[in-house]
Amino acid sequence: MRAEEDLWTGRVDSHDDPDSFRLHQVVERMSVDQLKDSDPYFAFIGFESDEGVRRNKGRQGASKAPDEIRRHLAKIPNHLKTQLVDVGNIVCQGRALEEAQSSLGNQVAKLLGSHGTPIILGGGHETLYGHYLGARKHLGSDKSVGIINIDAHFDLRNDPEPSSGTMFRQILEQDPKAGYLCLGIQRFGNTPALFHTADQLGCEYVLEEELEHNNFAETFNIIDTFSDRFDYIILTLCTDSIIASSAPGVSAPSPTGIEPKTAKKLLHHISRRNNLLSFDISEVNPMLDREEQTVRLASYLVAEVMVGIDSWKSENALKNEMGD
Repeated sequence: MRAEEDLWTGRVDSHDDPDSFRLHQVVERMSVDQLKDSDPYFAFIGFESDEGVRRNKGRQGASKAPDEIRRHLAKIPNHLKTQLVDVGNIVCQGRALEEAQSSLGNQVAKLLGSHGTPIILGGGHETLYGHYLGARKHLGSDKSVGIINIDAHFDLRNDPEPSSGTMFRQILEQDPKAGYLCLGIQRFGNTPALFHTADQLGCEYVLEEELEHNNFAETFNIIDTFSDRFDYIILTLCTDSIIASSAPGVSAPSPTGIEPKTAKKLLHHISRRNNLLSFDISEVNPMLDREEQTVRLASYLVAEVMVGIDSWKSENALKNEMGD
């Protein structure tokens, strides 16, 4: 499992001035097994899966997203101080979703164990369950983990088999040390029964129309209070939370979803939490996209998260140096 070289190409402004480099000039391609316990790094890992969406009766095509997001990330100017690697994709073979999620979890755990910050490129939102398995395997059973999901949907369905609509219920019913905060929930994207389920399972959520209240102050307070209750948090963005005019290439477009700048503000705030372990972006569907609009937006939002994490790491390193 190793990233394809031809994905990481693009404009070159300089061959020797690091301040002019783009991401394709700094990313290193390697396998997970080549990574050793070292200085912190970001690691792209893709999850090529449509099976969860298929089971959830959605429109397939998200399995094509990891490589397409990489193509657009390659062109973005590099603002990172942290090393960047790409370890390739986990592929869901046929209908073997559970096996693929387990494989993703194993690779995510290895990355976390060697001081990596996994940046997981889905795939349907079933990506999140494999993401969670990796975080839990790395942390063991003693640590608590909070999951922050930016999404129009709860994904708490009680279906006969796991899908892209069941992950959070699966996690909350099996893990007493897990918690769930969902940002951007839409009333008309969820049945009253799902709201009842969310309440019964102790979920916290902010409705789409409430996110920007008081210039985000209340939402940021909810995020911080939630995050402080857990040893670690993981972050997932379901791209169908974003308004369809800006993100048409998703399985379930949202005509009244959040604006891209709202998603950016949320991601920037959460990415600066010092207990954030990892991030995934899901439900980008290049087959349904319009002039690569959604894929391009996804790449910018991924970069936003990495810059946020990189910033607080740099600030903490500077504080430690000054303290010494």
